[in-house]
Amino acid sequence: RALSVIRISCSRESRLTAPHCHTDGPPAQIHAPPAGFAQGQHLKMQALHRRCHVRAPCGTKAQGKGRCLTVWVRADNRTKGLADPAISLLNGAVTEGPDLSVTVNGLKLPNPFVIGSGPPGTNYQVMKKAFDEGWGAVICKTLSLDSSKVINVTPRYAKMLDTQGSVFGWENFELISDRPFETMLSELKRLKEEYPDRILIASIMEEYNRNAWDEIIGRCEEVGVDAFEINFSCPHGMPERKMGMAMGQDCEILADACDWISAAATKPVWGKMTPNITDITQPARVAVQHGCEGIAAINTLRSVMGVNLETLRPEPCVEGYSTPGGFSYRAVKPIALEKVMSISRMFQEEGWRKKGVSLSGIGGVETGADAAEFLLLGADTVQVCTGVMVHGYPLVKHLCGGLQAFMRRHGFNSIDEFRGASLPYFTTHTDLVARQRKAVADRKAQVGLANDQAWTGDGFVAEAESMVSNKA
Repeated sequence: RALSVIRISCSRESRLTAPHCHTDGPPAQIHAPPAGFAQGQHLKMQALHRRCHVRAPCGTKAQGKGRCLTVWVRADNRTKGLADPAISLLNGAVTEGPDLSVTVNGLKLPNPFVIGSGPPGTNYQVMKKAFDEGWGAVICKTLSLDSSKVINVTPRYAKMLDTQGSVFGWENFELISDRPFETMLSELKRLKEEYPDRILIASIMEEYNRNAWDEIIGRCEEVGVDAFEINFSCPHGMPERKMGMAMGQDCEILADACDWISAAATKPVWGKMTPNITDITQPARVAVQHGCEGIAAINTLRSVMGVNLETLRPEPCVEGYSTPGGFSYRAVKPIALEKVMSISRMFQEEGWRKKGVSLSGIGGVETGADAAEFLLLGADTVQVCTGVMVHGYPLVKHLCGGLQAFMRRHGFNSIDEFRGASLPYFTTHTDLVARQRKAVADRKAQVGLANDQAWTGDGFVAEAESMVSNKA
């Protein structure tokens, strides 16, 4: 990497400060770097990771003068704009600081960050890259027995930008894997041979046909996948065959499919839920009642990105035409959080948590803080798909760094210590009204005066009496 200069003014004996280092000196003053170089949180120096003391004379040895170290480090373009520090991972595990490992349905993940089903898990090369960068688990792009019926078009993506020009929302009408099933099986087998201790999950989708589900599950188990995620939620492509979202919206056929799947599978099964439904807890409840060991939520929101006001054609545009697609990334996070909260509360209230049923949160995760919100609402793992398409596979190092920073700030040593901690603070609007009325009444009934300014002439005797403790 090219090196230039960033000026950091420190006390003479203080450590160089980085967000992922504990320091016992005053914080460094970090001046803004030039374009193309990273801020202090992206400094890539071994000294930071070893927490070494940095003593760098700065032109003077006079008593009491400050010293400074001046270094520039060029930012990684793939993760440009990310605020979280990137940390070192060893086979996906952090090497110091709060523990990020999780155990879900008997599966041990080095960190909670999972590659969500989609383009980031479409073939051997990209899934290998995900493991090498340190992702806690990888879910392959959704498979079906007959890929010949899967025909993608291009362009099939459209972006929504925020006022700063950064990607805020993303629409796609990409279909499931168009690669031959046998090819994908051979690549999944190769990955498990090369990464036997890492978690590889097969995303699968089939028609309303028990024999098809039996076959696809059996074939995937033969190559050693660790678990299944059932795509009950793809918002586009072949709804006429009761696949994807069409199955996830119909609780009757969903129950049948879950029965067939749970009877065939010997590995954990997660049902991936669609948000395109009035009450997401209904299909989630049906899925766990009929054998799913976990729920993943949410898949994308059915959407139309927009209309080109010059051509008057919708976007994304293929030969002048379009079709509704699935909306994802940062813009959907508030919706995803509500769905995860609702499922998590249902799990608690109906005893599914005590039975070991898990929850994987999905929707708009770009930072460790985003992930912390899902975990605080009861998620066991957090999936990322669009974020990888925007920032690349090294994103996981930033996610882990950001999550550790949150944990350090609150004194948490493991994810178990805060998972679901925010759930008790959700209630009904009626209860909010009652709580506020009580709080207002309590304040009005406050004993005594708040300060000397509160004394009045006419009410002086009563005010004095209000602060007497041993009244007759």
